[in-house]
Amino acid sequence: MSKKILLVMGMLSAVLLTGCGEKNYADGNYTGKSEAYINEDEDDTAGNGYGVVELTIQNNAITACTFKTYELDGSLKDEEYGKEGGVIANKDFYNKAQKALSACDKYAEQLVSKGNIKEVDAISGATVNYNEFKEAVSVALKQAEQ
Repeated sequence: MSKKILLVMGMLSAVLLTGCGEKNYADGNYTGKSEAYINEDEDDTAGNGYGVVELTIQNNAITACTFKTYELDGSLKDEEYGKEGGVIANKDFYNKAQKALSACDKYAEQLVSKGNIKEVDAISGATVNYNEFKEAVSVALKQAEQ
């Protein structure tokens, strides 16, 4: 066989043996943070903030994941998220904010059960969180690459 054919066969074998280009990750705990989202409407700060994901990887699989979102000032978005001064001033806005917040846990659960960020489905009303989640997971996985 010619050297070119052997080289091509060797490269093809290497690709097939590594799972068609899938990456290998080191066991451990990893944290990723998304860039800050800032609403383009200066008068509307709804949704502004960033997301932080914490992953646990064992045997090249994500075995645990948490995802939290934060205001730009670093305060955690929690059951108070969507209130104004601790009061529900706009019930629709509060419900939307809380729906987006509950999506954080669902995104994390999907990642663990499906094992791949590409298979995590976006949830209506929580698209900003979805984008932050994907970005934060990417940052964490980059740290875990071997």
